[in-house]
Amino acid sequence: MSEDVYVVGIDMIKFGRFPERSVPNLAAESALLALDDAGLKIQDIQALWSGNLGQAGAMVGQRMLQEIGQTGIPVVNVANACATGATAFRDAWMSVKAGVYDLVMAVGAEQMGKGLLGGGGGGKGIPKEGLLGSGLMPAVFAEAGHEHSAKYGTTFEQFAKVSVKNHHHSTLNPKAMYQKETPLEMVMGSEMIAYPNTKLMCSVNVDGSAAAVIASEKKAKELGLMDRAVRIKASALASDPWQERDLVMPDVNTCTRIAVKSAYEQAGCGPDDIDLVELHDCFATAEILHYENLGLCGDGEAGKMIDEGATALGGKTPVNVSGGLLSKGHPLGATGIANIYEVSTHLRGEAGKRQVEGARMGMTHVIGLGSACAIHILEKV
Repeated sequence: MSEDVYVVGIDMIKFGRFPERSVPNLAAESALLALDDAGLKIQDIQALWSGNLGQAGAMVGQRMLQEIGQTGIPVVNVANACATGATAFRDAWMSVKAGVYDLVMAVGAEQMGKGLLGGGGGGKGIPKEGLLGSGLMPAVFAEAGHEHSAKYGTTFEQFAKVSVKNHHHSTLNPKAMYQKETPLEMVMGSEMIAYPNTKLMCSVNVDGSAAAVIASEKKAKELGLMDRAVRIKASALASDPWQERDLVMPDVNTCTRIAVKSAYEQAGCGPDDIDLVELHDCFATAEILHYENLGLCGDGEAGKMIDEGATALGGKTPVNVSGGLLSKGHPLGATGIANIYEVSTHLRGEAGKRQVEGARMGMTHVIGLGSACAIHILEKV
């Protein structure tokens, strides 16, 4: 393994809906923003990893380069459920860590339609959807919330407080899709999608892209980029082990617990060392579960954590200060790198009104049922 590896340029576009644009065009915008952030050109990049789920197989990476400059570099297109962008970032990191390249780029982009994700089933025979429960994501995470409630007494109000918090955080983030306060009564009284998740407790399907430039320590120093560089302390990727319950009921917890154990070991740190977290709040119920899965509190203590404001800006461990997937939005292929952008911005001290004061170490987390969980730990230089 080589020396330390750094993020030397990173940015994202403001998430929204752009039906008139193509996925490569969205990707190109964030790639240029990240290059500008590092003061570099596409000609400086030695290899590219492009993350996209909806057009997997459509050569999004190569088509993006047709818009900003075709230089003959290797391009790898990545698809890995909601962990797509984070996986592209991790593969790019590994190439530098292994000493194959000194300066690479990871881009994640997605164009989403409206409506519910999951379900279906395909294939022949009797469909499971609607007969053996539901594979639609709101139903899956509603059931996960029910499990937590049955085991620990977590309430509808505690789940709803996650949305209140994240929607408030979004008002401080100009790149979030929505920037609107939602008081507790509004969240709890909005349209019920799958109890306990109301409409305002579900993440937003949006279009977006994010990109990162990754460099070896030698290259970062050579280019004079260490003053704003962010050290990548750990990169972990996990999938679910086989469990009997998986035959009828998805497990939204174990994959994260496997990945975070590896990440803490790589970084030589623990949950108490983490100053902020961007985690996968695809639904309000999910955020509560992941407080415990990431070790931010003990099992059964997540409800108390949200009640006490420990995960709000100014709390012990601020979570989803960007507004999270609930407000910033969730363009599947871009989310993983967008999370890394948010944490990097705080570690650089450049997050403005939402800045986590004194942030030195942050964590990002994404999980896609199927299953794939990616976790990164980043450190201020």
